[in-house]
Amino acid sequence: MPSVPQPKLGVGLLFNPVLPEFVTSHADAFDYLEIIPDREWSDRGVDATPRYATLDASFDLFRRVRERKPLLCHSIGLSIGSAGLFDLGHVDQINRIQTELDFAWHSDHLSFARLPGEHEMHTAISMPVPYDQEVLQLIKDRVEHIRAEVPCPFLLENNVYYVDAPDQEMSEPEFLNRLARESGCGILLDLHNVYVNSRNHGFTPESFLRDLDLSQVVELHIAGGDDLLGFYTDAHAGPVAEPVWGLLEDTLRAAPAVSAVTFEFHESSYPMLKTEGIVAELSHARRIWDRYA
Repeated sequence: MPSVPQPKLGVGLLFNPVLPEFVTSHADAFDYLEIIPDREWSDRGVDATPRYATLDASFDLFRRVRERKPLLCHSIGLSIGSAGLFDLGHVDQINRIQTELDFAWHSDHLSFARLPGEHEMHTAISMPVPYDQEVLQLIKDRVEHIRAEVPCPFLLENNVYYVDAPDQEMSEPEFLNRLARESGCGILLDLHNVYVNSRNHGFTPESFLRDLDLSQVVELHIAGGDDLLGFYTDAHAGPVAEPVWGLLEDTLRAAPAVSAVTFEFHESSYPMLKTEGIVAELSHARRIWDRYA
């Protein structure tokens, strides 16, 4: 069994800035709401006291939603794979928000984007970590700290990569399997990320899913993408990519611990989707969820 079994939540939505009205007026369309906390606070810097200030309007909405539905936390700013940086203040802030909003679990990305130095730099894209023993131990130690500080289960999400790192000691599924087993974190399996990588690097998504220990997967993400400069990108553009629906069915059949399926789209896609499109994507996901989960 997975190290972080959870009640079945159903089909949910990743919150973005165009969704407050939808969340209020179409509450029946989703079973839970997932928030990106980093987008709902301002960070004044590590030397500031207090360092963080939350956005009142957003948190007022989240409190109202929490009265009726579960909330999940999906952070983007920890940069857990940065070798020279582990932001303990970020972890403390997640804990403060967890105390207030009582997330069913929280998650982040198995990647890095922050480069420490005299002036910290940001890559503006999530970079994959090397899949080797040294990095595995680094991430395990950090997961241990996070799990000790934040009193709800912690998941890490598989990453998109556009360039293959040479001389890897492990495959991505092997790294994820060992990380989940040895650290106690669960896996947030982004099926669109798997599809993106399969298109750009010439493997089949089905082979990835066969190699991954699906008993450790707690949450699934589904999304759409776009073509750019010869790559297929994880742009979260518009509706779910058609092949991802098949991957969702395959995964729900084989992954007994999956507790949630989250639809995510970038706010710039709202003119394409509109309210009707969001409802349609959530309804499609729910039909598959009801059939297999």
